[in-house]
Order: sequence, then structure tokens, then C-alpha cells
Amino acid sequence: MKKIKIILISVAVLLVVAGGALFLAWRYATSSFGGDEPVRVNIPAGTDAAGVRAILEEGLGSSFGGKVATLWERQGGSPAVAHGSYLVEPGSEAIRVSRAIMAGRQTPVRLTYNNIRTFGQLAARVGDVLELDSASFSAACDTLLPSAGFSGKEQYAAAFLPDTYEFYWTVEPGVVVAKLLDHSGKFWNAERRKKAEELGLSPVDVATVASIVEEETNKADERPKVARLYLNRIAKGMQLQADPTVKFAVGDFSLRRLTGKHLAIESPYNTYKVKGLPPGPIRVVEASTIDAVLNAPEHKYLYMCAKSDFSGYHDFAETYDRHRINSARYHMALNRKGIR
Repeated sequence: MKKIKIILISVAVLLVVAGGALFLAWRYATSSFGGDEPVRVNIPAGTDAAGVRAILEEGLGSSFGGKVATLWERQGGSPAVAHGSYLVEPGSEAIRVSRAIMAGRQTPVRLTYNNIRTFGQLAARVGDVLELDSASFSAACDTLLPSAGFSGKEQYAAAFLPDTYEFYWTVEPGVVVAKLLDHSGKFWNAERRKKAEELGLSPVDVATVASIVEEETNKADERPKVARLYLNRIAKGMQLQADPTVKFAVGDFSLRRLTGKHLAIESPYNTYKVKGLPPGPIRVVEASTIDAVLNAPEHKYLYMCAKSDFSGYHDFAETYDRHRINSARYHMALNRKGIR
């Protein structure tokens, strides 16, 4: 009886110890992330196990991140599988986070871009959001865009539309380009292509006109009117004489006043010196501006000048004489403000 009693006591002690250990393990595994905002943790390709731990502790805090790393290590986590991007929400349990990393269950990232002027800026934006760099994105464009009808880098901006896209952080560059191109292709449906053809323009041409329109005015309600003005000039074989194309050629969109020096620059984008459209868009244009070009209302205006009240709107004219009056009024306003 004494031996049985000792055995029972020993078993009870073991059960208490085991239970306590299990309880502590449960508390450890179910501890939650106490951040106020979601935190994204990126684990780059080639990171070793120690690097995974360091990234988790830095991104999630040494306490919670350390627990996630320990659980991941105890489950035999593979750094190669962990490669990816994971969004950790406030209240997420350590065991759930570790299991996601263990299985490589990434959280998609959102690529959003607008107000992009150059292809280089777009490539940089993509590189900022995804693991790939701008050079690999550019190289994928060189591979895929020519066969899609974009003959050179000058036209690449016409291949993309500002929007929000979802990708896994580790996505291949070619997949990104293909998805962006597919979105643009769906936008350019048969109806829009027909409207462009009726204007005597290709989709790239329309995007180029739209890019000038967007740079001319940030007033959405004025863009169709501005678009028709340039379409009128194209139809008459006139030089576009669009100030934004000169700013693009100079490389300075902050210019408030163009001088003879700017207008004399030798560039295929200087529409004061060359006839017709520049080689490609001077920015990545919004879908709404493309539609403003395709559906521009008829009028006979050929000239425009910024209003002297600096409202952002323009005075329009059918004749050069009327335009000279509008222009003189605007330049007097510039002089009064000391804008040179």
C-alpha cells in the first residue's frame, strides 16, 4: 500500500508538472500581437533561419516576434518556404502566425499608382512595393511589350493604366507586366478602339493626347474641351504647341513660364518645333482622360491660355488674334506676381 501511495503521488506530481508545462506552452502559443496597427513582415529570398528570427523580432517586437520564431523553429520551419510577405494583424496569435510562415501562406500586397509621369517612375514604384527591382520590371517590359504593339520605351507608358492591383510580394516580373497589360487590354475594348480609329489615332496616340491633356489641366470637367482642341489641331495638320511637352523635354514640370530658351530645345517632344504627336505619352494617363479624348465634344477652338485669375481653368479661342489678347492678359498677371 505504501508503494502504491508513493506511485500515485509521483504520477500526480508528473501530471501537475506536465499540465503546467502544457498550460505554459498553450499560453506561449496563443499569446497575441499587441500592436495597434497591422505590421507587414517581409522575408527576402536567401534569408537563413537566424535571419528569419531577426526579421520577426525586429518587425513584431522582440517578445512576440521571438515567440513566433521559436514556434516556427520547433516546427522545423524552412527559410526557403518562409520567403514571402506576411501581414500580422493586431490580436493575431503567435501559433497562427508561425504556421502561416511555416506553410508560406503569404498575404497579397497592393500595388497602387497614379500621378506617374515617366516609365522610370512607374518601374521604381513597382520596385518599392514588390520584392523585384525596377531593373527586372523594365527588362520584363522589354520582353513582353514589343509583341503587344509598343515599339519602344517611349510608348511603354501607354501600356499601363493607374489602378490598384494585388500580387504576392515574391511575384515574378513577367507576371506583373502581363497582369498590368491584361488590365489595359480589357479597357481597350472594341468600342474604344473603334472610336480611336474614327479619330485616325491608335490607342498609343490617344494615350499620348490624353497625357498632354492631363498635364494641361487638373480640372476633370475641362479635359474633354482641351482634348478636342488638340484633336482639332491634329486634324488641321497644325503644330500642337503644347507647353507640357516642352516641360517634359526640358525635364522640369515645375516651370511656370516658358521662355525662348525652352521653346528652342531640340527634342522630338518639343511640339513647338515638330509637327504631330511626340513619340509617346508624357505621363501614365488615367482611364477617364482617355475617355475624355475618345468622347471629346465638338467645338472649333484651336488656342488656349491659362486664365489670369490662376483658377486652373483656361480661356479658349478660335482665332490667333483672340488668343493673343488672352495670352497678354495672362502674362500681365504673371508679371504682377513676379513669376519669371
